[in-house]
Amino acid sequence: MSKIIPFAAAAAPEPDFTALIAELQHATGSVLQPQALDERPIYGTTLYLATCPLDTRYGPFRAYIFQDIIDKHYVIALAHGDICKAKTLYTRLHSSCVTSETLRGCDCDCVQQLEGAFKVIAAKGKGILFYLMQEGRGVGFVGKARDRMLVQASLDQISTFQAYAAMGLKKDHRNYESISHIRHLLGITASFTVLTNNPDKIEALRAQGVTVAGTERLEIEPGPFNLAYLTSKAAGGHILQRPLASAVKRALPPEPVVPFKPHALPEAKRFIYSASYFLPMNPVDDDILLTEAQFKELFHKQSIERYMAGSNPLVLGYQLIRNNRFFVKIAACNLTAFKKENPQDPIVDLLTTPYWFRVHVYYDLVTSQDFVVLTHGHPTPSDIPVVRVHSESIFNRFPLRTTENRDKLKQSVKHIVTYGSGAMLLLHNDGRGAGFGAHATDAMMADTGQARSSDDAYRQLGVDYDSRDYDASIVLLKHHIPNEKIQMVMNSPDSLVKKPEYAEALNRHRIDVDRWIFLDCEQT
Repeated sequence: MSKIIPFAAAAAPEPDFTALIAELQHATGSVLQPQALDERPIYGTTLYLATCPLDTRYGPFRAYIFQDIIDKHYVIALAHGDICKAKTLYTRLHSSCVTSETLRGCDCDCVQQLEGAFKVIAAKGKGILFYLMQEGRGVGFVGKARDRMLVQASLDQISTFQAYAAMGLKKDHRNYESISHIRHLLGITASFTVLTNNPDKIEALRAQGVTVAGTERLEIEPGPFNLAYLTSKAAGGHILQRPLASAVKRALPPEPVVPFKPHALPEAKRFIYSASYFLPMNPVDDDILLTEAQFKELFHKQSIERYMAGSNPLVLGYQLIRNNRFFVKIAACNLTAFKKENPQDPIVDLLTTPYWFRVHVYYDLVTSQDFVVLTHGHPTPSDIPVVRVHSESIFNRFPLRTTENRDKLKQSVKHIVTYGSGAMLLLHNDGRGAGFGAHATDAMMADTGQARSSDDAYRQLGVDYDSRDYDASIVLLKHHIPNEKIQMVMNSPDSLVKKPEYAEALNRHRIDVDRWIFLDCEQT
């Protein structure tokens, strides 16, 4: 009987996935050379959302907006000049800082580094700034705020890095992986000259295969409210020389800060009250706020009129405001020059006299977002505090030529400080609550002619005119006002008509608006 030999099937050819991968994967430079206006390239975990021009005080930049599809953080690549043909680009990796870049805080050096990087890149003619939404070295605003609370409670005896360690945090939780993804999507092959004081950023770039051609420092002169912070940075490895050589004296908060454990608000358990600390805020329009006692102490030897005299006056005027307080308007440039020759004259302290606001930070377990409330003064039951719900604009953190949103915040701060008590709630969501991605897409659609107006863009996006959660805002504000009567700051009467949800939320929570303050009417 013959042996049956099984038929050997022909080996199947190896499948060629090249074409399939080419269809799936976006090529290098695909953001700059889109096949269609609606194309949204992705590489790694980084998704391209939109692009639009930004007119800055340092010249034209173009913003390319990306989002990490895992942690949802935005990254904005701000490009100046030809970023593709350049052999070397001046580059800054900059982490967001809402307190200095939006809220005018002077207890860090973030906003000075941000604007300094814009200035250097514009002067060099080409470069790119990566703006990463990684507040507090990546721990978020809740973590950052609890750090500030602990440091202030210790009267600066604990450094910011010691506070992080006490809370079980590393000194830096930031992730820079998106930089290599964005380089691919923008087609950047240049080496980087990095504008930084932080050696860790250099190592992070090199770990991604980025060639670092060199570094340039961005160091500022310390002030009384950021000296401790900058000193802790220097001790933590940042290349900083001025904190150790500075003759500036550290300044402490105006009142004791008592740390607390996070807890839910009894009247709205969705909100976890996480931190509270003091923010020294840069004054508005060089109007320095002084109590009656401070005013008398400063000018008891030399009258204020003496400082107002001459061709280079140090003081331009003064005004008595509510509760026997004073606004003293300084000539900042003249006073700065005077300080060099007269550093011991007490008048020079006006250059670093802030408005004090208390920052209250909440974590919302419903939306997983942070809510920030700023309060000023100590309202009595008879006070009618000035209140503002302010929607932040991320683009207005940058040194734009037109800063309408930033100007409205300054006006609101001035109203609160002038009255002497009030509160401001900061809504992080750009785009009337639809988010920064929607806001950036709106700007792109206007720039490319895809939309006639923001309303038209939002219709195409499928987004309502206003998606902000006013009920949540009012609940938090009620927690910080002495009664249910307020003075409400709004942009314009027209904004009330367009946003009926706003007035409806006030009515639902029985808030009596004794006076409407319309900012647009003040500018006309």
